[in-house]
Amino acid sequence: MGAADVLIEGFRPGVMERLGLGPAPCLAHNPRLVYGRMTGWGQGGPLAHTAGHDLNYLALSGALHAIGRAEGGPVPPLNLVADFGGGAMLLAVGVLAALLHARQTGEGQVVDAAMTDGCALLQAMNLSFQAMGQWQDRRQSNLIDGAAPFYDTYACADDGHLAVAALEERFYRQFLERTDLAGEALLQPQHDRSLWPQQKQRIAAVLRTRSRDDWVRVFEGSDACVTPVLTLGEAPQHPHHRARGSSSRWTAACSPGRHRASRTRPRWCAPAAGHARRPCRARGLGLGRRGDREAGRDRRAGLRPGPRPLRTPAAACVRR
Repeated sequence: MGAADVLIEGFRPGVMERLGLGPAPCLAHNPRLVYGRMTGWGQGGPLAHTAGHDLNYLALSGALHAIGRAEGGPVPPLNLVADFGGGAMLLAVGVLAALLHARQTGEGQVVDAAMTDGCALLQAMNLSFQAMGQWQDRRQSNLIDGAAPFYDTYACADDGHLAVAALEERFYRQFLERTDLAGEALLQPQHDRSLWPQQKQRIAAVLRTRSRDDWVRVFEGSDACVTPVLTLGEAPQHPHHRARGSSSRWTAACSPGRHRASRTRPRWCAPAAGHARRPCRARGLGLGRRGDREAGRDRRAGLRPGPRPLRTPAAACVRR
């Protein structure tokens, strides 16, 4: 602990304090330490000790309400937004900022990262649009939520899909040219919202006439902003990803971005189906293989942490 730059924990509020590893003793032992805390609801507030998952945090932030079709309910966007976007990514940003501060001043600090707060932050642009009267608080009623015919996904003849994002006029013109729709009067006024439903029907009918890959060839080399909606199995094999050497990133833990001076290589790959990996252990906290077994047993039983001593590893195994 004395030599560490950063400590990151993701337990419910109070667990680390009961283990004797809360911010106060850790920062007293190492004043330069950056203490990152990841939870769904945050360290304080009425819901701080309530169980939850990505979808709950996203729902309470208001972001989930905006995702989905007008005729249906909100659609869970996997766990990409709260867990990884509003949670892990923003925790990383906060920890890095605190680390820079610690190196400049010698002063460490606590970074309280709550997923529901992060989701709210990610909505800053849309909330600004709403404050300016440019965003309607209804699903599929805005420029980039699937209401516009030039910013949506469309089914093809083989039930594959295309993503169309021709926002700018010059890109929209190329889209119309490649689909042989440039001469149709209905589609000329791009931003006439009264025509959007009819325009979308027309575009949908045309894109249904060919397979997804046929359309990919039609749009190849253009700036029409049209891409295939690839499956998880297809994505690593796409020529662009292969050319950039990115295909391994679907199965390997890599550094985010590409650093010219400090190149990184994958350290591990996801196991093949049926080949489980041994869970990671919190080395330095007295958690060994026996701790792994106890942790897994308690997780499966849904046990909450109690005031256990550090030598009992199961107390440190309840997620947020």
